[in-house]
Amino acid sequence: MDRRTIARELTMQALCQLDVQGSEAEATLRIFFNENTDDPMVLKLAEKWTYGAWEKVRACDDLIASAAIRWKLSRLSHVDRAILRMAAYQLRYCEDIPPKVVINEGIEMAKKFSTEQSPRFVNGVLDAVLKHLKQAAVETIPKEEADQ
Repeated sequence: MDRRTIARELTMQALCQLDVQGSEAEATLRIFFNENTDDPMVLKLAEKWTYGAWEKVRACDDLIASAAIRWKLSRLSHVDRAILRMAAYQLRYCEDIPPKVVINEGIEMAKKFSTEQSPRFVNGVLDAVLKHLKQAAVETIPKEEADQ
């Protein structure tokens, strides 16, 4: 399995822990990561993505809520919510990761860790998140640059 995929799976699991236990879980995350990988790159990415997504959880939740119009975030399973938070974080804040990769990895995690319906749901929400982000980027370009 790809090292970045492993890091994403650890991130999703850590975000589930944070979702359930709140910030109190932060104290045990280092232990969790070390018990599940001895690869320094995987550890670094999992920590970066976990702490980054948790720090920006409100912004990620707002993106998800604007994309999942008929669903309240509180009604989603912890797993689906964690997958969406991680992916929304990566789509918004990790410019080095192609959006197609983020969405595909989110779908694959939903297939592996969630229900039969989750992959389609995750795909739809992440597609909508990406559209919102692209639209917001277009709207923030100064008119002179957009006209060129």
